[in-house]
Amino acid sequence: MGYKRTRRAPRFCHRLPETSPLASAKGWSNIFASSGTGMTSTTREGTRQKFGAFEVDVRASELLKGGKKVKVQLQPMQVLAALLEQPGEIVTREELRKRIWPEDTFVDFEHGLNTAIKKLRQALGDRPSKSRYIETLPRRGYRFLAEVEASENKAGLKPAVSSRLEGKMFELVAEEGAGCVVAPADEKAFEEWQRLRRLKDDVGVSMMIAEKRLLLLEPGNQLRLLAVERNPGLCEVRILEGEHYGKTALVPKKALRANPKQPK
Repeated sequence: MGYKRTRRAPRFCHRLPETSPLASAKGWSNIFASSGTGMTSTTREGTRQKFGAFEVDVRASELLKGGKKVKVQLQPMQVLAALLEQPGEIVTREELRKRIWPEDTFVDFEHGLNTAIKKLRQALGDRPSKSRYIETLPRRGYRFLAEVEASENKAGLKPAVSSRLEGKMFELVAEEGAGCVVAPADEKAFEEWQRLRRLKDDVGVSMMIAEKRLLLLEPGNQLRLLAVERNPGLCEVRILEGEHYGKTALVPKKALRANPKQPK
């Protein structure tokens, strides 16, 4: 289900560059150097939510129970994230279609949504006939029933800036002469990357790439913008093509080009 185009990244994105990995990231140094703050000032609030015995990390698209990760595919997690944004309220099937299955996605939406709901209920141990979490409103949509609480974040974190660009599709572009766009997977990865750059520790950076904490993204890949961070140079995106399909990362705003096939 979802995006079927899964172009593999070119060979240079699977192997570490012969030169320093930092050479591929020259655009990032300027963006971050001018920010004046570390990543902790741009992290979104409310990315972790609790209900019952479960906790959801929205940024990482992870569901945990008792601190242990519950295996859930991407689309069921996207449905859960949409429901958690409006607990106790109806989220229509049409709203879910626009959010998760845009018009340029050629799939059977009805089957895809029904399958996503079924898998989500299985992960939550929920039953349609006696639901604790997800109520079905026939031919209308779904409602999240349980009380949702926000997990505590570190002090001093600031919310992202609300933007009309959120949810829209973009194409990734790289700076001239750069084969990839380097994207930290999360704020912790960014902080460590900054530290290693200050120390000129190219081996450490290479290890971060090998561990997928720094992602090498292929230009031309399709992305969905999730948030414009308070730092005007950064955006949180979901990757919709290539070897990192489904993951979230932070990319510079100037690396995003409007998708000409953008659903209206």
